[in-house]
Amino acid sequence: MTAAPAIETAALSKTYAGGVRALADLDLRVERGEVFAFLGPNGAGKSTTIRLLLDLIRPTAGRAWILGYDCRTDSVETRRRVGYMPGDLRLFDRLTGREQLDSLARLRGSVDSAWRRTLSERFAVVLDRPIRELSRGNRQKLGIVQAFMHRPPVLVLDEPTSGLDPLLQGEFRTLLHETVAGGASVFLSSHSLDEVQHVADRVAIIRSGRLTDVDSVERLRGRSLRHVTVTFSQPADPHAFASLEGVRVVGVEGVVVRLSAPVAAMDAVVKAAARHRLVDLVSAPADLEEIFLELYREEDDRA
Repeated sequence: MTAAPAIETAALSKTYAGGVRALADLDLRVERGEVFAFLGPNGAGKSTTIRLLLDLIRPTAGRAWILGYDCRTDSVETRRRVGYMPGDLRLFDRLTGREQLDSLARLRGSVDSAWRRTLSERFAVVLDRPIRELSRGNRQKLGIVQAFMHRPPVLVLDEPTSGLDPLLQGEFRTLLHETVAGGASVFLSSHSLDEVQHVADRVAIIRSGRLTDVDSVERLRGRSLRHVTVTFSQPADPHAFASLEGVRVVGVEGVVVRLSAPVAAMDAVVKAAARHRLVDLVSAPADLEEIFLELYREEDDRA
């Protein structure tokens, strides 16, 4: 029998009082051993999806499973297997960080104390001050430790690096890679596109409660624009490029022309440039943020 996916949803939907639709007919499949990024602007439905997966709210329609367990009828079993970090992390302010982790460890019932200590050291967690005295970043580090300390097979993380300094963001990426290499799966909700393109295997994009795209990071890049910088021996007329389908002239500085071009137009761009004496031509992929915005623009054009 084939093992169940880490996370699966079928027509998962949520409508709040007053007819406010937060999520509509979400079909997702997160495989075991992958980092699956869930992207979208604020209000897109990311946190609603996570709350449905954890049975913190109930769906209007549809179903969800974690490791084959129904998120509603088997909610205790699913939570035993999940490490969760909420986007609005709330801790007991009167406890110290150590007391908070001790309390959560007792609730879990089985936590490797050596692993918990290692995580605390890696993220320089402040353990012996009351949580009410901690900065947002230090609270976030506590949240990371509590999510990972019981070595769960599935991690559901909502904006996990918010408030962390760049050095610790890098350490978090390393931890994600180690976790997946060990066989766990990660469902990562984020609007940090830079973070996602460094850690994710696949990306789902959600907008206004509806899934708009699911693909690998590399394939999303392949569908996107490229930044092209052409240097000529003498100034060239940029209109020869502007007339090409999908190509935009971003800037002209003397003999240098900067373009934005879809991958499908690159052959035409090179042929147009070859009509002049070239000094240099550099083509670089757009980053994930630009891909994200371009996909939204395409959706708006279709509407």
